[in-house]
Amino acid sequence: MRNKYVVERLRPFGETIFATMTQRANEAGAINLGQGFPDEDGPAPMLEIASQQILGGNNQYSGGRGDLGLRTAVASDRHKRFKLDYDPDTEVLITVGATEAISASVLGLVEPGDEVIVLEPYYDAYAAAIALAGATRVAVPLKEEDNTWVLDTDAVHAAVTKKTSMIIVNSPHNPTGSVFSKRSLEALAGIARAYDLLVLSDEVYEHLTFDKVSHTAVASLPGMWDRTITVSSAAKTFNVTGWKTGWALAPAPILEAVIRAKQFMSYVGATPFQPAVAHAVAHEKPWVKQMRKGLQNKRDILTDALTQAGLKVHDSHGTYFVVADIGERDGAEFCFDLIDRVGVAAIPVQAFVDKPEQWSSKVRFAFCKQEDTLREAAQRLRAAGSL
Repeated sequence: MRNKYVVERLRPFGETIFATMTQRANEAGAINLGQGFPDEDGPAPMLEIASQQILGGNNQYSGGRGDLGLRTAVASDRHKRFKLDYDPDTEVLITVGATEAISASVLGLVEPGDEVIVLEPYYDAYAAAIALAGATRVAVPLKEEDNTWVLDTDAVHAAVTKKTSMIIVNSPHNPTGSVFSKRSLEALAGIARAYDLLVLSDEVYEHLTFDKVSHTAVASLPGMWDRTITVSSAAKTFNVTGWKTGWALAPAPILEAVIRAKQFMSYVGATPFQPAVAHAVAHEKPWVKQMRKGLQNKRDILTDALTQAGLKVHDSHGTYFVVADIGERDGAEFCFDLIDRVGVAAIPVQAFVDKPEQWSSKVRFAFCKQEDTLREAAQRLRAAGSL
């Protein structure tokens, strides 16, 4: 039923697929492999610092750009890993999760009537942010290749018009688990430079790559530092999705535009978590390495279970996710049946696209759960092939 009070630009957006599937899973007592959140805590010293900050009275607003210690840690980390220099005072912004950083970037940098290219399938928050900005989403599908997905840079090039102002790229990629090669990202960068486009690079899964595959920071590519807004967060790196602590990095004039929008969205995030995340960014890389090793093992457990159930499983070299092909079945219908008849929740990839028919047989499963939970899910999934 249409709600007359919802503004026109938001009418295409109902309840998110994550909320729908999670509620259905909870009602059915299903194992939730749909929503990408871990069920284990992050490094203990980080958690202890957050507790100390709360009990020590650090519970009021931080500065508008976020805790300086966290901004400094984020800038230092970028320099160590990618030789990129950001001024913590003017070129790093702490946000309420990566989603706010994405929304603020689009709202602050994209004019109404502009076009924003997204790579399909795409995280649904991109579409909402573009709609809120009064801009037009232009979806360019990824290309299936070698049992995974790659950038179709020819299609991206063909999608650019005089109205295009931004490209949003996400690698490691949600929902497919693809990690785009440096060569393909260099080709995308060439398009951005040729048409003087901004690039919003969503790198929230930057530390979660497997099989010796490495992550490429878009801003590190030739000619891209001065036109790229890089977004990341603590959520996926340190298992604290509920802390909603993210950041955006960009040259000062670009970041100023992001701040103009962000300051009227939340003003600042949760203050006591920020020193804790600063510690984690600076000192908990060994913990992240072990967590990544465990995730690769969990990916393999889930992949084996889905394969044994008779499903084709695509390669995943990053993120929390694997995508399975269910054949002739519709993905959404399959996912509801999977909850009701098998007791496992997943997400249909068609929820992340503009052209569902191209993706209707693809289903995303999350493996960021305790190993015992995944093994129980694996037992249940043996029946998935008969749905």
